[in-house]
Amino acid sequence: MDIRLWRAGARLLGGLLRGRLQGGSSKPGVAGQPSCVTLRNLAAAAVESPITFGHLPVSSTRTAVMPVALAAQLREGTKKSHTMAENTGFVSCFLKGVVDKASYRRLVADLYFVYGAMEEEITRLKDHPVLAPIAFPQLNRREALEQDLAFYFGADWRNQIQPSPSAAAYVARIHQVAQESPELLVGHHYTRYLGDLSGGQILKNIAQKAMNLGESDGLHFYEFPAIDDEKAFKGSYRAAMDTLPIDQPMADRIVEEANEAFHLNMNMFKELEGNLVAAIGKVLFGFLTRRQRSGSTEAVAA
Repeated sequence: MDIRLWRAGARLLGGLLRGRLQGGSSKPGVAGQPSCVTLRNLAAAAVESPITFGHLPVSSTRTAVMPVALAAQLREGTKKSHTMAENTGFVSCFLKGVVDKASYRRLVADLYFVYGAMEEEITRLKDHPVLAPIAFPQLNRREALEQDLAFYFGADWRNQIQPSPSAAAYVARIHQVAQESPELLVGHHYTRYLGDLSGGQILKNIAQKAMNLGESDGLHFYEFPAIDDEKAFKGSYRAAMDTLPIDQPMADRIVEEANEAFHLNMNMFKELEGNLVAAIGKVLFGFLTRRQRSGSTEAVAA
């Protein structure tokens, strides 16, 4: 039985009974009282009167969007891209403790432009219903990257850096999706920020030892001083993603865009390989990159 029609019928019958008790007529032509309960009357009443369950009104003409398990879908849906990114030459050497300072500072410069674009758009869209729940200011990286750039390039760093072609393409993609389909920024946000938070301390330690740096010299990017408990924060972040007001088709698009974000990052890493090969030599580079990793930082992100 359709609950809407049943409730509408009950209202109409109640009206007929009240009319009779008050001396009203139920014959055709008498204003205010229908002559009989018909399917048309029931349907009209169902559309005109909202249905309520308890104290919560439920629209009869719109279907509520049920939250999807986006966090798990992103994790599973990007595993292959994650592993591919770890197996680029630059990242593979980095994870093995071989870090060329010239290449690394170029990466810091590229990331500055990428995060600048991301945080510009997230700030502009801070009231967007899909983006607002994950727009945690504690994650912002731009100021940390500015400190690192000052370390690597000096006080005049702004006049010494520019985005590489791959970084420029990454920035353009961020601005494009922000204009055309802002929901897709969730895929970029997840790929960069959750990855930084998950493997940040490990990568910081590697870079520090490889480049013989001080505790925070040029490594502010990996530090999140506004986050006391990183594990708890990641749990809150994933919980926020799981409550975003999106449907499954949009979730699929966000996962697809997250994979695109991984590929944009890989393009940046590949551009850096030329400097790295020049610094360490082709033989050593080939030796360090000959074996494929299974995706070790995927476990870190758990």
